[in-house]
Amino acid sequence: MKKQEWKPGNMIYPVPAVMVTVSDQQGNDNIITVAWTGTVCTNPPMAYISVRPERYSYHMIKETGEFVINLTTKELAYATDYCGVKSGRDVDKFKELKLTRQKGSKVSAPLIGESPVNIECKVTECKELGSHHMFLAEVVAVHVDESYLNETGKFQLEKAEPIVYSHGTYFDLKHSLGTFGYSVKKRS
Repeated sequence: MKKQEWKPGNMIYPVPAVMVTVSDQQGNDNIITVAWTGTVCTNPPMAYISVRPERYSYHMIKETGEFVINLTTKELAYATDYCGVKSGRDVDKFKELKLTRQKGSKVSAPLIGESPVNIECKVTECKELGSHHMFLAEVVAVHVDESYLNETGKFQLEKAEPIVYSHGTYFDLKHSLGTFGYSVKKRS
């Protein structure tokens, strides 16, 4: 297989496309789309988001030290894109997109009611890395839409049709290829 060498860049794709909700100390809310996000640690549960300092939501996170990661779905793809290209300086995204603000249990930032999973986070550290600053955060609460629970209480995110982002394009996820450990599972 012949390979081309490209200039250094972030080629770890696809990545989650999430809508992050924030509030400032005056109670103003905003939604920002973030693709630089992920899991950091299991115990304590931690996640991160990376945000450019010039983004409208950046100062809100710095002020309050809180945010909510709202997972996105095929149904929320338009809103996900809109919240990434429109600034909260100019528009109330909740109102414009008719999204439901729900009160969080541990942070002041709202949850997006239409999201299947809302992850409340409190910042533990901000690492200034260059174009983006990474907010490391402890997960302090998780909310899941009960309509995606099966009869035994297992959460089935695939039924929400989650989306990912890769090189400027949003994709849905279609098929399971196997569950963790399937490569070494004993065959009956």
